[in-house]
Amino acid sequence: MMHYERRLPHWDLVDHPVFVTFRLHGSLPASRVFPPQRLTSGKAFVAIDRILDTSTSGPLYLRMPGIAALVVACLHDGEQRFHRYQMHSFVVMPNHVHLLVTPLRAGLVKAASE
Repeated sequence: MMHYERRLPHWDLVDHPVFVTFRLHGSLPASRVFPPQRLTSGKAFVAIDRILDTSTSGPLYLRMPGIAALVVACLHDGEQRFHRYQMHSFVVMPNHVHLLVTPLRAGLVKAASE
């Protein structure tokens, strides 16, 4: 298991389900304040997710059916064509995506964030 940190801790696990969230660049307000260090990573995630869920400005391209369909097709390709993960569930929101996957090889999460 590989571990690294940015604002939140990340673990690179193979054969264990992981919950992944990615968002569009610029989808968080520039004036946002990150939660204090005393918050757990779970509470920090909820705070950021609420900002994304209630956003009415910034990039909302994923609400466009054609772009959302392209993202969904890419998620399915990662599972079916490239065999990088087993996808259990996903949701495409207007400015971010949540998915639950089981990585089938190392480097999935870190490669996606680079």
